[in-house]
Amino acid sequence: MADFEHSSSDDSSADTGAEYTSQESKLEFSEDEEILITRMYNLVGERWSLIAGRIPGRSAEEIEGYWTSRYSTSE
Repeated sequence: MADFEHSSSDDSSADTGAEYTSQESKLEFSEDEEILITRMYNLVGERWSLIAGRIPGRSAEEIEGYWTSRYSTSE
């Protein structure tokens, strides 16, 4: 029974690592996604939900975060 408890705690730490890795990979955009985001932005502006609707698996918040981190102007 102690082995079961030990292995389940290992599983929970593995899940945490998997969540972090999954979240981290979502922040990376492919070249095709970057091109599409740029083209859509030029067409519709900051309508993030509309842009996200054209990219499967991406949320408006992810698109906006990508755009802000990549193209923000800090003067």
